[in-house]
Amino acid sequence: MSIPANPLQWSIGLVGYGEVGRILAEDLRARGVANILACDIKLGGPDDAPLRAHATQYGVRLTASHAELAAGADLVISAVTASQAVPVAVSSASTLRPGAWFLDFNSASPGAKIKAAALVDAAGGRYVEGAVMTSIPPYRIRVPLLLGGASAAELAPLLKELGFAAKVASEKLGVASATKMCRSVMIKGLEAMVIESFTAARAYGVEDAVVASLYETFPGIDWEKQGAYFFQRVIEHGRRRSEEVREVAETVREIGLVPWSAQGTAERQAWVADLADAGLFGKKGSPGFARSADWRTEADRILAARVEDKA
Repeated sequence: MSIPANPLQWSIGLVGYGEVGRILAEDLRARGVANILACDIKLGGPDDAPLRAHATQYGVRLTASHAELAAGADLVISAVTASQAVPVAVSSASTLRPGAWFLDFNSASPGAKIKAAALVDAAGGRYVEGAVMTSIPPYRIRVPLLLGGASAAELAPLLKELGFAAKVASEKLGVASATKMCRSVMIKGLEAMVIESFTAARAYGVEDAVVASLYETFPGIDWEKQGAYFFQRVIEHGRRRSEEVREVAETVREIGLVPWSAQGTAERQAWVADLADAGLFGKKGSPGFARSADWRTEADRILAARVEDKA
């Protein structure tokens, strides 16, 4: 079966139907894409009800496996946790249609992207790496997206027709991912540092002085607002983010440097995720979960838990 020339007529498969997958499904449907498939590890488990409700609402067909999804898709978009980037390529490659596109949205190291590309291309698919350069929810499908690989220039205008804000970074695999990963050393690291600094300052009763000093040193940043945002993002998405930063660490390791900063960031993000899983910040999915406009509320919860950091 040939791939339609008009991308709006494509069958698009979303591997990963979490926050990112559901946003893409909504926006692709709004653009007029009629046939959308999705697969997620949570399907068939105790937490699959919201996914099924969303799929019903937006006319998304859920599949039982990555292989089933790939067999029915002209474009596969892989948006899973970083550690699953290569396994998804493995499970999808065997059933990919000849010439089908495989867009790898995952926050994985250049080395992982190169491995995934080899699997997809060997199966007759066309692999393109995609590096999402900032948080998706505010931008939705228009999030800045860097593309890489030999087929990136061919896919870029087709993605734009679907509503993506895609730009080719390089025909060489790994360049787009390296750009994202090196940026994440800073962005994810800053999240971890703010949580550690602000929580410790709160414990010592010096938080106002610390925040005032940061305003003086970096006047262009609203530290109160940014602090609250960082706490919320890590509490809600710390598990996924910690996995991403482990890939960041691997990116640094691949060029022969010891990733001390990235490793520490991954541990702090995972530590907060453990607290969230234990219910410290309320029930996940509830309206009040990690929604305080004041970061002090969440810092106080951490301090009240008297959790000893043995990292």
